[in-house]
Amino acid sequence: MAFIVRQAASEAEWEYAARGGSSTKYSWGGSIGSNNANCDGCGSQWDNKRTAPVAQFRPNAFGLYDMHGNVWEWVQDDYHDNYNSAPSDGSAWSSGGSRRVLRGGSWSNGPNFLRSAFRVGYAPDDRSINFGFRIARTL
Repeated sequence: MAFIVRQAASEAEWEYAARGGSSTKYSWGGSIGSNNANCDGCGSQWDNKRTAPVAQFRPNAFGLYDMHGNVWEWVQDDYHDNYNSAPSDGSAWSSGGSRRVLRGGSWSNGPNFLRSAFRVGYAPDDRSINFGFRIARTL
């Protein structure tokens, strides 16, 4: 079996995928609701305890599971305080910065951290039980 290793998704690609065609805070609407994700206050049995097994919540309109909550997901971009001078083609913004972007929020964060547009920056060698990555396959 051969594996193809690809760099992480860009921040723009991640947000597009997470939104699933929506323009709301979360792919399912403007409020967190109950049992839509795993976070501190999301109404699931795993809230603020641990990660949930994959696909315990409804997928977004693109068929993607767990884009909000569960674990923060690393993306390829370096962290910047704003989007001034960001690439306009959706590619990663790598400028040799000391922090990388994490998106999606985790099981120990409140709902606001799970918004499609929310982002944080950490050093690439930082580790946490709340950090992870998404495995994807090109079809």
